[in-house]
Amino acid sequence: MRWLHSCTNLNENKAKQMFTILTYNNISRAGLDRFPSYGYRFASQIENPDAILLRSFDLHNKPIPESLKAVGRAGAGVNNIPVADYTKRGIPVFNAPGANSNAVAELAIAGMLLASRNIPAALNFVKTLDGDDESINSQIELERIRSIDGVLSVRVI
Repeated sequence: MRWLHSCTNLNENKAKQMFTILTYNNISRAGLDRFPSYGYRFASQIENPDAILLRSFDLHNKPIPESLKAVGRAGAGVNNIPVADYTKRGIPVFNAPGANSNAVAELAIAGMLLASRNIPAALNFVKTLDGDDESINSQIELERIRSIDGVLSVRVI
């Protein structure tokens, strides 16, 4: 019975506790929604934050709030955070270095596809097309023949 009473008190205190998180930069709502719906308040202006969440904002010239318990950086590196100052105060600094690795991979693959299929040059050619359907089709056919002739000329040599 005593254990059950302790758990009940713990849950009541947990529901009453509110952590305030100061956000710098534009932190994605999708990321903030990963926090439980109770117990956390996010704002770009908070006087006594429990934590700071930022991306590229420079904290070097900002005073460290007495209430601060942690700093989280959404991204790789901590060059915008005076880690030594926070460490002296016992405040941990976290970062998320692999959070954008999927985006980087997608950009690399897109770049390879653009380069391998000559898409930028093709897009530039399409932008030069002008006229009605018949005229555009003629321009495309002439460019196709010119391109094939250029390729065949190179291969014959």
